[in-house]
Amino acid sequence: MLALFLKCTLGAAVVLLISVLSKSKAFYIAGLVPLFPTFALIAHVIVSQQQGAEALRKTALFGLWSLIPYAFYLLMVYVLATKMSMWWCLGIATLCWIVAAASLIYGWQIFQQ
Repeated sequence: MLALFLKCTLGAAVVLLISVLSKSKAFYIAGLVPLFPTFALIAHVIVSQQQGAEALRKTALFGLWSLIPYAFYLLMVYVLATKMSMWWCLGIATLCWIVAAASLIYGWQIFQQ
């Protein structure tokens, strides 16, 4: 239970940091904070402890490939930010992320067997 509380506290701290940075002169750094491997570190510790080093390697490799859906998301936000409302822009970008992530998962399951 303590581990779950610490994970929740860590997540809340990240959200607070993003909020503070978004109001500063260096607001663009708020886009870097989510890329700090906070949750990746947690996932990697858990995978390594439960599945071992080889599973950790595969998880890291999948993590590298997972940058592709995120790149699609960011590209769509960049392209659409001045063309439509924030909600439509982020909604379409999120939909693109979902499609790219689903494609990645599907492809990973086919090629990693």
